[in-house]
Amino acid sequence: MEVYALKGNICYSLDKDELSIHENSYVICENGVCAGVYPDLPEDYRGIACTDYGSRLIIPGFTDLHVHAPQYAFRGLGMDLELLEWLEGHAFVEEQRYSDLNYAKRAYEIFTEDLVKSATTRACIFGTVHTEATLLLMELLEKAGFKACVGRVNMDRNCPEGLCETDALKAAQDTERWIARCQEFQQVKPILTPRFIPACSDELMRRLSELQKRYGLPVQSHLSENQAEIAWVMELCPETACYGAAYDGYGMFGKGSPAIMAHCVHSGEEEIGLMKGRKLFVAHCPESNANLSSGIAPVRTFLDEGIKVGLGSDIAAGSGLSVFRAMALAVQCSKLKWRIEDGNLKPLKFSEVFYMATRGGGEFFGNVGCFEKGYEFDALVINDTDLRSPGELTVRKRLERLMYLAEDKHIAAKYICGRKIF
Repeated sequence: MEVYALKGNICYSLDKDELSIHENSYVICENGVCAGVYPDLPEDYRGIACTDYGSRLIIPGFTDLHVHAPQYAFRGLGMDLELLEWLEGHAFVEEQRYSDLNYAKRAYEIFTEDLVKSATTRACIFGTVHTEATLLLMELLEKAGFKACVGRVNMDRNCPEGLCETDALKAAQDTERWIARCQEFQQVKPILTPRFIPACSDELMRRLSELQKRYGLPVQSHLSENQAEIAWVMELCPETACYGAAYDGYGMFGKGSPAIMAHCVHSGEEEIGLMKGRKLFVAHCPESNANLSSGIAPVRTFLDEGIKVGLGSDIAAGSGLSVFRAMALAVQCSKLKWRIEDGNLKPLKFSEVFYMATRGGGEFFGNVGCFEKGYEFDALVINDTDLRSPGELTVRKRLERLMYLAEDKHIAAKYICGRKIF
């Protein structure tokens, strides 16, 4: 039995409105699970190993609910385009290169190394249609001690020949074989990944739905990101009431199994009602939505409706892996939404975006993103001593400014499921 404690200034979310801050306190990890936070070590834990981090901040690890690993190689490019043109001119071009395992290995090693250095401890990740490259990515993440859901992407229409699966039956068979091979991994799990409705035929969606039911897998995809995309979906699926209904018709919208839909920028009243009823997770990707001119998601509405919301870096429409940056941009974009579009939608608060980065997004993985007893022990130790101030700041203020100022160098230590990664 491995039991140890970390000592420092401990911060975590009680809910989306309230932070719990414990100065000069102990958080205990027992077999990869949090055993609680205490001002002094309880009698039962006296004598256990303890790392004293002094005045440093100890916070739960962050969850990135939406990231495209193969796109990491071209981040920062094509930011003058909108979604569909960007996919054709950059994303699809790059993803075709992953048929070459040597290229995939070089690219995914870079991605994995940088992800491990980041504040992210859990992620939901898109691969490509290439089975071997996707398994390679999963292997690299597993060896690094990372926790993730990784998807072999499915698409069989409206995409380049090098990415278009030849037919729905073969695509489903290949996906099922990939699922079987995923059993070798302990920490990295498969997630069904139809890219989005325009790239997936009705037959493919039916067959993926059968796999979802057979194996009880979660689902990740895209929803209502761009107006042209939504119009395209309505052309392809004229009998559906909204974009989300196109997924829901196949049981792949959160009913019976967890599902994440990224963006939801232009979700209307009917779609929001469906999202709420299905207990869907929304991956809010503010930088991506700005870079591709998609718009600003109504996150305040989602939160008020009780919809589960986490954050996504959305590489490579997002420029980097920092969830701290996603938090800051979520606040900034919500201010623009309030000022320009709808004065009734109050801007997001720091407590809300911190919750989304930790406990809110972490819920997709279970009891993750908090230091309450019984939660899986994912932790970041933050050294902010180089962020100098002429006066003493409270722990809360130190934490809040990290949203805007934090870099990888401020992460002094990182733990995932109790294992120290660095």
